[in-house]
Amino acid sequence: MTGEDINKSFIEMVCRDKDSYEKDYHLTAERVRNSSAIYKGKPVPFTYNPMFYSESEEVEIKKIMEYMMQICDKVTDEYIKNPEFRKRFLFPKEIEELILLENPYGVNIPIARFDMFYKDEDNFKFCELNTDGSSAMNEDNTIGRILLESKAMKDFKNGYELINRELIDKWVDESLKLYEKSKFREGNPNVAIVDFKESATTYEFIEFKKAYERRGLKAFIVDPRDIVYCDNKLYYENTRIDLIYRRIVTFELIEKFNEAEEFIKAYRDGNVVTIGSLRSQVAHNKIFFKVLHDADMKFLLNETEMKFIKKHIPYTDIFGGDEDVFKEVLANKDKYVIKPMDMNASQGVSIGRDLDELSWGKNLEKAFDKNYIYQEFVEPYEREFLVYESGLKSKTLKYLVGVFLYNRKYAGMYTRVSENNLISGVKDYYTAANVIAKKVR
Repeated sequence: MTGEDINKSFIEMVCRDKDSYEKDYHLTAERVRNSSAIYKGKPVPFTYNPMFYSESEEVEIKKIMEYMMQICDKVTDEYIKNPEFRKRFLFPKEIEELILLENPYGVNIPIARFDMFYKDEDNFKFCELNTDGSSAMNEDNTIGRILLESKAMKDFKNGYELINRELIDKWVDESLKLYEKSKFREGNPNVAIVDFKESATTYEFIEFKKAYERRGLKAFIVDPRDIVYCDNKLYYENTRIDLIYRRIVTFELIEKFNEAEEFIKAYRDGNVVTIGSLRSQVAHNKIFFKVLHDADMKFLLNETEMKFIKKHIPYTDIFGGDEDVFKEVLANKDKYVIKPMDMNASQGVSIGRDLDELSWGKNLEKAFDKNYIYQEFVEPYEREFLVYESGLKSKTLKYLVGVFLYNRKYAGMYTRVSENNLISGVKDYYTAANVIAKKVR
């Protein structure tokens, strides 16, 4: 059975006794309200059914993601060694210099969430690669744990082992392995989870802090403006910091470069272990997809990799330069999406088919030659989800799957669903916890 088959069985079970399960939904919603599943000050909206996967589907997703990670590594390594190749990425000089610094633990992308539209092992396309400030582990795990305790999931459990992959402690374990590889200094590291406070995902950071503390470590949630660099050591409130779990996204670091001088100096001098390093920016920036589609990439990628890219990476190019590019995108609005090269949370994204011609044209005029890319529009796949709208209802919704990779290996998933083509936490959405349904033999 596929995840979709399992999902249909679950929805049929709920619909046979809707009154009972609506009462259970309210109890479940109350538990979510009182949990750490908080985003932008509000409880995370959730679907009553999870995003089900079969064992075999999870195995296939793992293979897809680890293959994509190999491509990311190959391109990043070429960026490091090849000055001509670097020019394709258009990075500011100060960021390029930081990317080129030696990586003490030897992993280009220690943590990532690769987002994709996924139906099955043959039908999927990537949306974007979040290798920098990857988030939402706590959303999935918190809602997943609560759902697994719901009446519906307990009733459905017959014949299945239901698994929600743990994502907080697992990351802590992998980050400490990377720290040990760096041979920075003996003894337990003091850890700082670093982001600008106005951008921080505070509830999630608290969960990571607790997880480090469960390992017997000192851990702090730190704004980079509060760090002091003195005598080749980095300090927060008079405590030396050895390990930084970087949640600052690079575009914000660029914007606030002068405000984070102490962090940048320590990073540049190699006097703190930062996971992840700025090397992750090579794959994170949306220009990465454009580079993958460059006609001359055969010098770096083999035939199998090139076929994979053509089939599973949406065509992407720079939205600027030649006026013919503007005309092409303007005339074919249902075919394209425009996105800033390096922003998060869907900021600045416009989907042509969601706009009238006048609005699309105005958005294009604002974006042209302003560090935007244009990209082939990908129709999201759909599935039935149970949502509460004056009662539990089954609705057909679009979904986007984010797959976490820790230390280059598959770790688990995060799924958002919506009625909209833009599936984002800034607009009407639900989180669907990811559950692997393992048939008990």
